[in-house]
Amino acid sequence: MIKLIIGGISTEIGKTVTSAIVVEALRADYWKPVQSGALEDSDTEAVRVLISNPVSQFHPEAYRLREPLSPHAAAELDGVRIDPNQIQVPQTNNALVIELAGGLLVPLNDQDLTIDWVAQSGLPVLLVSRNYLGSINHTLLSVEALRNRNIPILGLIFNGPTVPATESIILSHTQLPCIGRIGEEPEITPAVIRRYADAISPTLHEVIEAFEQKP
Repeated sequence: MIKLIIGGISTEIGKTVTSAIVVEALRADYWKPVQSGALEDSDTEAVRVLISNPVSQFHPEAYRLREPLSPHAAAELDGVRIDPNQIQVPQTNNALVIELAGGLLVPLNDQDLTIDWVAQSGLPVLLVSRNYLGSINHTLLSVEALRNRNIPILGLIFNGPTVPATESIILSHTQLPCIGRIGEEPEITPAVIRRYADAISPTLHEVIEAFEQKP
């Protein structure tokens, strides 16, 4: 069963909603290794209430930090140091969707970045890009950072209003598949998540199958 990471080109670009859609499409488990802030209304709980299938399980975070800050800063305030070696991928018989905190180069401590743990995990990344001024630069930099560390990229999901000129140049330069697009919704409900899950499912499964068949 596939284990994949949902990464983003920045923070607040739709990783949690994307994670819920991918979880529903794969009937996968969900895990967020590091939660900074919003402990009573965590991303795990947000995804849990959006999922309709009876199969998905939700695994506890490796680190739960009180302040909504970069993980390294939130951990320091809590008197702990995040140790990447203690962030162990949960064992499950289901597919697993792992949502990162913030962008790829967010620091976990004074030495290790999130992308270092991603490389250590050996798992592929599905990258979320949101259309805003500067997102081309942020997306291409994120792809370059992943490729420089030989981290496999499954493809891109675009979030927010479609901007063809932005998306086409990103897809042209990266040569990555577009797995789906998530539009602006007045409300995110389980029905909305199911609709997007159904829409991306064929392409997502095709990309995963191709990845799993690589030597």
